[in-house]
Amino acid sequence: MAGKITEPSRECSLNDRNDIHRKRAYDEGGLFLHVAQMSNIRTQQVVLAVGTVLMLVKFIAWRATHSTTILSDAMESIVNIVAGSFALYSLLLAGKPRDREHPYGHGKIEFISAGLEGALVMLAGGMIIYRAVEALLTDQHLHDLDIGILLTVIAGGSNLAMGLLLRKRGRTSHSITMEASGTHLLSDAWSTAAMVVGLFVIQLTGLLWLDQVFAIGFALFIIYTGLRILRRSVAGVMDEADMGLASAVISTLEKGRRPEWVDMHNFRTIAYGPVLHIDCHVTLPWYFPLETAHEEISNMEALVKQEHDREVELFIHMDPCVPASCGICKMADCPVRKAPFERLVAWNLQSVLDNAKHSVIT
Repeated sequence: MAGKITEPSRECSLNDRNDIHRKRAYDEGGLFLHVAQMSNIRTQQVVLAVGTVLMLVKFIAWRATHSTTILSDAMESIVNIVAGSFALYSLLLAGKPRDREHPYGHGKIEFISAGLEGALVMLAGGMIIYRAVEALLTDQHLHDLDIGILLTVIAGGSNLAMGLLLRKRGRTSHSITMEASGTHLLSDAWSTAAMVVGLFVIQLTGLLWLDQVFAIGFALFIIYTGLRILRRSVAGVMDEADMGLASAVISTLEKGRRPEWVDMHNFRTIAYGPVLHIDCHVTLPWYFPLETAHEEISNMEALVKQEHDREVELFIHMDPCVPASCGICKMADCPVRKAPFERLVAWNLQSVLDNAKHSVIT
């Protein structure tokens, strides 16, 4: 009787230690995630404050020149401020820890934020076209273009720097909100550069109607940018599969593959903000004790976390191997092998997405 009591106690002790190690890794990952989110929030606050100043600069430039082109740039800055404010709110909300009502966290708010930004960008483009057409139908007089060009160049250069910063931080921290804001500001910077060229052309030729033509051209580019942002946002809300991300994770598992990992299928992945959720079916030797099988799954999770530098949640359904699995199993010391190894099924997008086990003939 003593032996029967001691053995489960040893197993419980091992499981407790494993749980402690996993909790420690989770806490460290959570701390890293929290630090990254706080850094993103501070960055967004600075960008929002600078954007407010730049908006005022652009309206001063418009008042000085009465240029519809400069006015279109200034109107887009209003969109920048509104979108930036909601982006800041979404980052604050996305940084909240998961709870019972939101077991997957609050990261999906970032898709809504990006969608709002895309819609506002498109609205700004429509308003610019309306204003340009209206100006074409009336007389317009431009003046003080030198001052307007100088102020616009300063604002455009600032947007370029902030856009590059936001896009880089968004990609590093896997934040679609910051990446969308960065893309928006970069499009603003490029349109400002083209606008400055247009103003020089107007100054040299004296053809004032070119001001409206350039404004309409910038507005169409702005609308296109908004459509791209909105498209990505809708894809996130609809849980559209990111095949690039899925391919990268599958490649990581293939490169670090162990002989015990006989097969994998029904693979799905989705990212909510910086957190990556993966679920799949993995075939393991049927005779593995539960503790050993759990350890193998933990090894897979650790491999993905190590290679992709983000918080990862794996929900893996463990399948026992069957005789048909022997032909694709590389375990050299398998004590119950029914057939010799013939070939390994490589893990890639084509082989692991379907919900079906593999064998030599499938």
